[in-house]
Amino acid sequence: MLKHPSDATTRTTRLLHAPPDIARLLLAAPQVITSPATRLQYSIERMLGEGGFGQVYLAKRLGQSSVVPEVVCIKVSAQIDGWLREAYFGQLLDGHPRAINVYDVFPLMPTGAHDGQVLYCLVLEYARHGDLSAFLHRAGKEWSEAAARREIAGILQVLGKLHRGQMLHRDLTPVNVFVCDGLRLKLGDFGIVRQQSDRRGITARTLNVLTAPSDILAGAAPKWQARDDVYQVGQLLGMLVRGDAKTRIRAHDVRLLACSDHLKEIVYRCIGERRKRYESADDLIDALTHSPAPLKAGVLRTLKGVHLAFTGILTRRRSEAIRAARRAGAIVHGMPSVRTTVVVRGRPNSLQAAGREAGLKLMEIKRLRAKGHRITLLNEPQFWRLAGRR
Repeated sequence: MLKHPSDATTRTTRLLHAPPDIARLLLAAPQVITSPATRLQYSIERMLGEGGFGQVYLAKRLGQSSVVPEVVCIKVSAQIDGWLREAYFGQLLDGHPRAINVYDVFPLMPTGAHDGQVLYCLVLEYARHGDLSAFLHRAGKEWSEAAARREIAGILQVLGKLHRGQMLHRDLTPVNVFVCDGLRLKLGDFGIVRQQSDRRGITARTLNVLTAPSDILAGAAPKWQARDDVYQVGQLLGMLVRGDAKTRIRAHDVRLLACSDHLKEIVYRCIGERRKRYESADDLIDALTHSPAPLKAGVLRTLKGVHLAFTGILTRRRSEAIRAARRAGAIVHGMPSVRTTVVVRGRPNSLQAAGREAGLKLMEIKRLRAKGHRITLLNEPQFWRLAGRR
């Protein structure tokens, strides 16, 4: 896994990244190391970067192998816990087309150069174009909507497998997504993945401040859940469309993204209010790969007893419409909720949160409908005809 030195970042608020220091190099060219597991030898060429886990080196495989390519990355650390987790997930995801391959796993026993220190090594697939953060910085341009949808859906295939096994990634950042041949994105670095014992989540102690949800950072949500992984994927999606991974996507940025209202809506829902996010990777894949059902006006005979909300710009004052609805026997709500049965839609507002067709209320209507709530949509002429009936 390639992490460009100038773009390497920490994945935790408690681990501070420092520039590579030659005195602290764990390996050095032209050192040759041997795997006791496979008997393969690897020649170290140069350091690529470092982060919370350890250091990453470009290396060449010596000798013949039908499994391990000639050019690889070697990730090395003095800490055994992260190494064990990454080795485990390397086996769990072996052969997955969207996960960085782990070819070899072994401890490097101490020599004089290591001062008696055991080093733990992972031989990984080399991502030719580096991590996503470095790639976007070099390219300096946004990705097309079609490419962003396709590649994020691919990353979500890996995340979906974790979620189905009750595991949470927690480190879906642009430095842990890698750009391989054909500009194909692959997910790597599973060092802080944890399994949850139930759907309430796991205590959030280790995280990346760039893409961690604000409510997690503020302590308002003490446990990390699958929907917080979804938040991070929403950040990645927005960064691809924007063509920049230096700063996080904020809610007010979504409307300005150069993509369809539907994709803006997906990004907004991922990074928006926690309880309204997609609940898992599979839910987000479905949203990315299927067009939404159009919001068409329905048919209604009376407003009496309905729970009603307004959205959009009306031709008359909103206060007048509310009085008319109440006179007709409706109960009026400010925002759609599980109790809402009717929504009156006025003219779209071009300044809505995620485009003309994706205001907050319209997004909530779609979310509630997807959960099985029956909501009738009325246009403004329909509403005034019904409000005028006794």
